[in-house]
Amino acid sequence: MPTQAAPTEAASTDWRPARLRGTRALTPDIRLLEIEPAGAAAPAAPGSHLGVAVMIGERPDTRSYSLLDSGADGVYRIAVKRLPDSRGGSAYMHGLAPGARLGISGPRNHFALTHGRPGYLLVAGGIGITPLHAMALALHRAGAPFRLLYAARTRQDLALADDLRARIGDRLETVVDAEGGRIDLPAAIAALAPGGEAYLCGPLGMMEAARAAWTVSGRPAQSLRFETFGTGGRHAAEPFTVRIPRLSKEIVVGRSQTMLEALEAAGVGMISDCRRGECGLCTVKILEADGTVDHRDVFFSDAQKATDAQLCTCVSRVVGGGITIDTADRAG
Repeated sequence: MPTQAAPTEAASTDWRPARLRGTRALTPDIRLLEIEPAGAAAPAAPGSHLGVAVMIGERPDTRSYSLLDSGADGVYRIAVKRLPDSRGGSAYMHGLAPGARLGISGPRNHFALTHGRPGYLLVAGGIGITPLHAMALALHRAGAPFRLLYAARTRQDLALADDLRARIGDRLETVVDAEGGRIDLPAAIAALAPGGEAYLCGPLGMMEAARAAWTVSGRPAQSLRFETFGTGGRHAAEPFTVRIPRLSKEIVVGRSQTMLEALEAAGVGMISDCRRGECGLCTVKILEADGTVDHRDVFFSDAQKATDAQLCTCVSRVVGGGITIDTADRAG
């Protein structure tokens, strides 16, 4: 796999070769991949992710995957779910065989765990368990008080539940949608010790429900931490057109690419970092929308999203029409 795909990571100087040591099916659509870097593995704090160079058709690109543990044994472990509406990264990763040569970057951390709090609530939805798996193990080793609530559509989708239960015992609570289970977020937040923190990773709907319940609870906003999939929205992805009058550009965003990727490919200067709708660096001003803006980020509040004044180009899309924007690029 070529390592020239590095430009989509915030920094491009730490790319290095690695080898896929082994793979294992956790469920029919989730695979565990063990990646062995060349040289020593840098330690990974809980919440860290690894950049991996991938090929989407004939185009090099990168994807970020949360690490399941610290990599202290010299091996990085990730779990990748093959998504039916994937932009191509998960299909590529599932097609790799043991021994494959990889290009990796990191680890980096935009979802760091704060130590020393009086209590922790970890909430995972589906494949969102991956960063919280590492957090749960770290908190368990530290003897910290915590609960891990792990929800999935079916019992089969609880990919890491058996491993976690063997390691953290009854601190893990699983919830299965198909069996009528639902996480009671207000009750879980109420049970959290004063001064405690909550860490969540899952689909957009879960994130919004958690943020609403947290606000109602009156707890400090900074004590609620998110990581998102960066792929889920209220509408199915479809192609749409982006117009930038100042640059005399009209750009078509394909179903399987992000708006940020399309802008970059068209030579529009963009600033970005997380590429998951969390940091807000890639936002642009909306001048006009003749379709519905599907805000998929967790950077803007619900009130800000309702104004359709800006959007995060790394994850958000438009359905049923196009959009006219302005960007920070003053060249041309």
